[in-house]
Order: sequence, then structure tokens, then C-alpha cells
Amino acid sequence: MAHRTPLYDEHRALGARLVEFGGWDMPLSYTSALEEHRAVRTRCGLFDVSHMGEVELRGPGAMAAMARLATNDVHRLADGQAQYSLLCNEQGGIVDDLIVYRLGPAQLFVVVNAATTVADVAWMRAHLTGEASLDDQSDAWALLALQGPRAARALGPLVGRPLDTLASFTIRDDVLAGCPVRVARTGYTGEDGFELFVPADQVVPAWRALLARVRDEGGLPAGLAARDTLRLEAGLLLYGTDMDATTTPWEAGLGWVVKGTEYIGRAALEAARQGPRRRLVGLVMDEPGVPRHGAPVLRAGQRVGAVTSGTKSPTLDSFIGLAYVSGEPTTPGTPLTVEMRGKPLRAHVVARPFYRRQTKEGA
Repeated sequence: MAHRTPLYDEHRALGARLVEFGGWDMPLSYTSALEEHRAVRTRCGLFDVSHMGEVELRGPGAMAAMARLATNDVHRLADGQAQYSLLCNEQGGIVDDLIVYRLGPAQLFVVVNAATTVADVAWMRAHLTGEASLDDQSDAWALLALQGPRAARALGPLVGRPLDTLASFTIRDDVLAGCPVRVARTGYTGEDGFELFVPADQVVPAWRALLARVRDEGGLPAGLAARDTLRLEAGLLLYGTDMDATTTPWEAGLGWVVKGTEYIGRAALEAARQGPRRRLVGLVMDEPGVPRHGAPVLRAGQRVGAVTSGTKSPTLDSFIGLAYVSGEPTTPGTPLTVEMRGKPLRAHVVARPFYRRQTKEGA
């Protein structure tokens, strides 16, 4: 039986279409994926992402332990700051991607993917060293994601401190409609937005209060379908679809988060740094058709890779995708062919992200 978030009954009451994802019953959409996508791009949308995992590392050796576990340089973080990072195995393959928040010099708060939470916790415990302890807090927290140009306007009246003092990729303790909350300014849509960590047993009133404010701003509750098209437009990867343990950060275009000096897999990644065997590229189709996961990618009639993600972009009104491609060139403008149902369709390489926000409303 699939897990359910503390907001499962709220989603049913809203008429959500529920599907199994990563072992969880989650809302795919409430109205339509297209409406919800456009609401996030132009106003705001509220997501329940309580299926994500949360882990705390504590102790005088917490920073050193995370420096060994993850590829980014955690020592660069000040209290209240966050960074995107990766767990890699000894072969340099990506175990998972994650966000690391520094709550204090001896306390780190780590968010991992839902489908990999159990495996990640086991992996981290197996590789934990020094004076640090690991506490899996996934059941204790619910997580709401509020995204869009009006996100700050929707959230502002409900929290105790001005949002204009909360910078991107930072976190702080606050109160949301009377509930204790950790407010982070991060996201997975390409828009300005917030991740709100609420105690699981208090999230229902927080959700209701926030959803009312979202509706006041013309926004909508949003499900996984819109979340996927939004993240793809923003060129953001989904673990298990666009990368896995057979993928190195260099191949996935994530070398920018390989900055540490002590992390597991460093020797393998240093050896593979020059000339990865394949690279993840953005694709725009020159002929109509959604590039599906696994679809062959060809150059001059020869297979050189495969699609990982694809959609028809609601914002750009074009068919876009991500694909691993071997050989050269893979620069923007390079012509390729995507084979769909046995039919070759023309495409070309583009730089990521496909979409980049221009402005934001509110503070």
C-alpha cells in the first residue's frame, strides 16, 4: 500500500486526481495540469511535497561528515544558508540529489527525494564518520512548496517576519498562521518561491490558510503533472529519470556542484572529469511530437543517445526534452533526430534552461 501525506484527505476534498508516485499517493492535478502550470508561471501555485525525505545531521562533526557524504563544499555555508548537492558512490555515480541547509555549526537539515529516502538514509548511515549523528525526521515534517511571481504576496501576511529579508537559498524559523515553520526560499519550478517545513501534525490548518491566500492572489493548488512540466521548462533534473547511479555529475551537467575535496567518489570523478562519454543536452523539436523517455536520439542516422524527459511546453508552446548524447558536437544548434514510434523527427540542441523568469512580484 502506498504512503499518504498528512494532506491526503484535503486533496480528496479538493477533487484531486491521485496517483502513485515513488511509493506515495499524490495529487497529479486538481483542475488541469495546464491551468496549474500557467497559474504558477503567472500568479502562484501551492504544492504538497510532503513525500520528500528530511534528515538531520547533528554534532561537532556534522559539517565534516556532510563534506564526506556530499560533493558540494558544505564548509562554504553560513548559518541559515542552503546549497544544492549530490551523493555519489565510489564509482562517481549519482546516488541522489539533495538540498543541504545549515541550521547551525553542529546542525544540518537535509532534504532528499521521496523514492530514495530509505536508501539514502541507509547509505548515509553506512558512510557516516566522526562525531555526528543522523536522525531521519521524514515522518515528523510536512513540506509545502509555494511557487510563482505572487508567492511572496500570498505568503507574506501569514508569516511573522518580512520576506524581503529572506534571500534565495536561505532558511529560517518562523510562524505560519500560528504554526511553527521553517521557511526556505528555494524551489523546483524556475520561479521565485518558498519551501515550508511544517510539523506533520499541524500542517492541515497551515495548508488551508495558505491555500486561501493563494486563491486570493489568483493562484491554484497544483499537482505533480504541473510540477514536472515546470521543472522541465526550467531545465531541472528529476532523479531516477534524468540521472541515476550510472550517471556522473559531469555527464548530467552538474559539475558545478562538485566543489568539495573529501567526498566519496572523488577519485573516480577526478579521473572522469575530462571527456565524459556522454552529455545531457536540451532538445527542441523541429517537428511536432513529445520526445518520450527512452526514445532513441540519432545523429546522421546513427544512434548516439536517448531521451530522458520530454513534454509540450505550455509556456513556450514548443516540444522540448532532455537527452544524453555521446560524441561531438553537442553545442546549441546541433541538428539531431528523435525516433518516435519508428518515425524520425527533426530536433536541435539548445542551451538550458528552456525558460528563465524575467521578473517577480512582491518581496
